Amino acid sequence: QVQLQESGPGLVKPSQTLSLTCTVSGGSITANYGYWSWIRQPLGKGLEWIGYISSSGSTAYNPALKGRPSISRDTSKNQFTLQLTSVTPEDTAVYFCARTIVTMTSIYFTSWGQGAQVTVSS
Repeated sequence: QVQLQESGPGLVKPSQTLSLTCTVSGGSITANYGYWSWIRQPLGKGLEWIGYISSSGSTAYNPALKGRPSISRDTSKNQFTLQLTSVTPEDTAVYFCARTIVTMTSIYFTSWGQGAQVTVSS
């Protein structure tokens, strides 16, 4: 059973970079055909996929976020990290990491972390 846990600062100032780490246990982030996503949910709004990193290290991002996110990994620690630059209060949300399945026509999430609240405020 794969388990995921988000960690990082809960408060970020506007214009700074948000950084969150997801630690994975019970499975390797380099296992074949694996994908690992970051997703967020602002209060009272729906889920928004931010991006993913694959088992080979390739990445893909939501174009709506206009080049601000970057996902990297540390395979020695079985972790992957989100950095989101130039944050504004609109980036305030609960951030989730999730194990991801990607097909030709869809993307869906099979295991989730518990979520980490990040507030952007001066």
